[in-house]
This record gives sequence, C-alpha cells and structure tokens, in this order.
Amino acid sequence: MKSIRILAIALLACIVLPGTLSAQLYKSTYFNVDWQFNGIVGNDFANTPSGWGMNFEGGRYVTSKIAVGLYASFHTNNKYVEPQVLELSPSSHLYTDQVQSVFQIPFGALLKYRFVEDSMFEPYVTAKMGAMYSRMSSSSQVVEFYDEEWGFNVQPEVGVSIFPSSSNRTGIHIGIYYNYSTNQSQCLLYNMNGLNNIGFNLGVTF
Repeated sequence: MKSIRILAIALLACIVLPGTLSAQLYKSTYFNVDWQFNGIVGNDFANTPSGWGMNFEGGRYVTSKIAVGLYASFHTNNKYVEPQVLELSPSSHLYTDQVQSVFQIPFGALLKYRFVEDSMFEPYVTAKMGAMYSRMSSSSQVVEFYDEEWGFNVQPEVGVSIFPSSSNRTGIHIGIYYNYSTNQSQCLLYNMNGLNNIGFNLGVTF
C-alpha cells in the first residue's frame, strides 16, 4: 500500500508538473508515466496476467522524430496453485498449496521514432535494451522458496501519444510491448530459461 501511495503521488505530480515547463522543453523532451498490464508467456509458472506494474521513461529528441532516453519498469505476476504432492527427491516429498510469483525490474536505454510531430496523434515505435532483475518465488503457509537472477533485456514497443491539441503537450500514452530477458531461474521443481512477456502501458505523457 505504501508503494501504491508513492506511485499515486508521482502520477499526480506528472500531471501537474507540465504546466510549469516551458514550451521549448515540450518540443525537445518527453516523459511517460504508465500503469502496466503484463502477462508471462511460454512458461506455466506464475503465468496469470496481472495489472501490478508501472512504467517510467523519458527521452530527448535529437531530431524532430528520433529520441534517445532511459526507461525503467516493474511488474509482479502471481498464480495460486491448488495443494499437490511435490517430489523433491526420491526420499523427500512436500504436500502444499502455493502462490507462485515472478517480480521483474527491466531498465536501460531506448531509441524512439515518432512518425509525425506536433500533432494530436503521434504514433511511434520504440526499441528498449538493458538489464533485468527478476525474483522467482513459491510461497506456502510456512515457507518461501525463491531465486534471484540478473539478465539481458530487450523490449520492442509500438504505441501512440494522444494530445488535446497540437499545442498542448500533456496527453495520454498507450503502448503495446513484447519483453524478453535472458534470466534463468530455478525454484522447487520449476525452471525458467528466459522470460517472455506481452503487455501494454497506459498513462500520461508530457
């Protein structure tokens, strides 16, 4: 709940702050603050789609259509598994239910291309590349098993920024992405050889 309050304050600040920025800053830089909906694909572990995530990115246009910048996001996917017997070894068995969880923090650099400029609708494509921290865990009523790993991350994204008018640079951002990382984790009987995610971002841009 504390994290949610902090994110809410940050989101409010991002809505209010643009009124204090100059018009020149609008033309040369951009910032996105988004709610994120994410689903893990290609693996049965914690593969329930989830809206427990946020995305932050910002950049500077080095030409009228090309921007370079930085990004960071976080997301948690959870899945409840009914009680079952897990054979940990030939002489060791565990009967329990589980809450499977994958927590991810990708961050790095980005290259963005917008197809039009100073328009109410600005469609774009973005290539993001950097590092990924992930935590794979399985929790029961009495114990938690987990594995923390680092990997390389790539994330292509397509979307659109929508503004009330061509002169007002505070608007709505919508983006659809695919995220892949090289993280390899093992928890109990489960293995993940790389992480594949598909999701979308929805938030404010200025």
